[in-house]
Amino acid sequence: MMFSSLIYKNLTLALIFSLILTTSFSQELAVLKYQGGGDWYSNPTALPNLITFCNTNINTKIESTPQTVEVSSLDIFQFPLLHMTGHGNVFFSEEDAENLRNYLISGGFLHIDDNYGMEPFITKELKKVFPNKELVELPSDHKIFNSAFNFPTGLPKIHEHDGKRPQAFGLYHEDRLIVLFTYESDLGDGWEDESVHNDPPEVREKALQMGANIVKYVFEN
Repeated sequence: MMFSSLIYKNLTLALIFSLILTTSFSQELAVLKYQGGGDWYSNPTALPNLITFCNTNINTKIESTPQTVEVSSLDIFQFPLLHMTGHGNVFFSEEDAENLRNYLISGGFLHIDDNYGMEPFITKELKKVFPNKELVELPSDHKIFNSAFNFPTGLPKIHEHDGKRPQAFGLYHEDRLIVLFTYESDLGDGWEDESVHNDPPEVREKALQMGANIVKYVFEN
């Protein structure tokens, strides 16, 4: 019985992967809803504003309203880019971790934007997804920092929290960047409506430009 169940599971995964390989991702972005009590829903105006900026400035044709998908759902396979944010706890079940792993190694991309306080939790949970992979800091000359707009020193600083420098970390699969973790930058706050954080225009512009770099990089790689 266990053997039959394993065969069925493998056949199901094979079907999913074949569908991914033979169809295109939708021109939509999605917010990733996770367990653990963290505020996955924070920065509600961020992704819509980023989409508008990208469609206006880098000629994308992304649906204006981002979707929300749960980590365990097969719906994540529809999207080229998942965006994840929050301030607190993150928890991935075994089912979550397996689904996210399959999505990422099959061509998907996850951007995790620490909205302050997320780092210790997401670092631990990513180990469930890829036990043998380590987050590595991206060098300032990585293509993601100049795919659309040029950031010669790397990730821009948008909001100040602990006086630490902004850092971009990544996970790779077969030389392909599959996870980007932006830390001590708070890009999502810079994408939000101006009235939310009262950031000056030049700060919001930097945040949106870096976001456009991420989108362009994902769409072209």
